[in-house]
Amino acid sequence: MRINDPKTTALIFASGKVVCTVAKAEDQSKLAAKKHARIKQKLGFPAKFIDFKIQNIVACDVQFPLRLEKLSFTAHGAYSINETELFPGHIYRMKRPKVVLLIFVFGKVVITGAKKREDTYAAFESICPVLAEFKK
Repeated sequence: MRINDPKTTALIFASGKVVCTVAKAEDQSKLAAKKHARIKQKLGFPAKFIDFKIQNIVACDVQFPLRLEKLSFTAHGAYSINETELFPGHIYRMKRPKVVLLIFVFGKVVITGAKKREDTYAAFESICPVLAEFKK
């Protein structure tokens, strides 16, 4: 289900749980989740807004193209998976903070698994010098 203000999409599961995606900030996510619950109530479903929590924060762009195949063959290969036949990005599992980075050849980086904004910033700051080594 989609709403326009804030522009978000809700993934509604049979279990009753709802995942609100695409919000640009934490406060927008909470507002959108409340709006999605209210719409469901108006449609006659027994929806309640309880147990709200941020599960994931996504971000970033290094703004330069990358040589991902070389990243796999360095010391960072232990943290990496690069299977271009299955997925176009490079999967990098960072230990601290505990996040997963999806790194794409055009320099886009998706950081998933962060529970706090600070974790996102820390992950991006620590991966930038690594990615600079593999700049095209």
